[in-house]
Amino acid sequence: MCTFTPVIIRRGITSCFLPPLVRLFHSSSSTMAKSKFEYVRNFETDDTCLRNCYIVVRLDGRNFHKFAEKHKFTKPNDNRALGLMTRSAHSVMEELEDIIIAYGQSDEFSFVFKRTSNWFKRRASKLMTHVASQFSSSYVFYWKEFFGEEPLLYPPGFDGRVVLYPSNRNLRDYLSWRQADCHVNNLYNTVFWTLVQKGGLTTAQAEDRLKGTLAADKNEILFSEFDINYNNESALHRKGTTLIWEKVNETVTKRVKLPNEEEKEVHVTRSRKRVRALHCDIIGEQFWEDHPDILEDDN
Repeated sequence: MCTFTPVIIRRGITSCFLPPLVRLFHSSSSTMAKSKFEYVRNFETDDTCLRNCYIVVRLDGRNFHKFAEKHKFTKPNDNRALGLMTRSAHSVMEELEDIIIAYGQSDEFSFVFKRTSNWFKRRASKLMTHVASQFSSSYVFYWKEFFGEEPLLYPPGFDGRVVLYPSNRNLRDYLSWRQADCHVNNLYNTVFWTLVQKGGLTTAQAEDRLKGTLAADKNEILFSEFDINYNNESALHRKGTTLIWEKVNETVTKRVKLPNEEEKEVHVTRSRKRVRALHCDIIGEQFWEDHPDILEDDN
């Protein structure tokens, strides 16, 4: 009859103290861990992000012009698609709490990690791929929540990049650039599709009509020809979406057992963070004065 004696292997214990079969297994495991093939790790590139810099991961929809056409997105803006983008970004922020602010418009979203973040040891490839995969999977996961029975015909793709910004001014200028881009693109698209949908022009004719026009010219076309004041258009379309963290107090009811075996209901108030979506100007000073906790001190 065979008997089995349990053996506990601890670090620092040499194999000479182990039974023969266990010693054989332990020896082969060590050999596998330090195999001759391990040298290939030397080909990996160090992509650690510089310390004391904000890390920005920006995602862009890959070939989303075709994706929008195939899925019949409303022109010039589809609120379902914009809502889905925001919901996906919301999911990313909940997963990675070191993101202090995110900004999105059209088919892009930028995520800003705080200066002191040490997520994934600040490796750019890890940060970018995690954000991209979380965003993409969320886009598919929440599709029905926004598009109902409209089928998702094929998987969407998002490419990403990582950029470092050393100062608050640099970061604010980056976010201002993205919001200015939102304004320029949305004004053009609003006028373009108004000329097509309400003015009866072809897309080629509308493009010719807008060649060389400035923002004032586009506003004049909307107002004088279609009685549309661009400033009254949805802030979601004109300003994009900014996601921030906000603290909220929640009151919950708990049943507490007293020493005399009786139970009593107790109201407990606790504070927690949640993601909030804003559609406002982030270029001027007011937003940053209202939310001073977003940026870290440059000193």
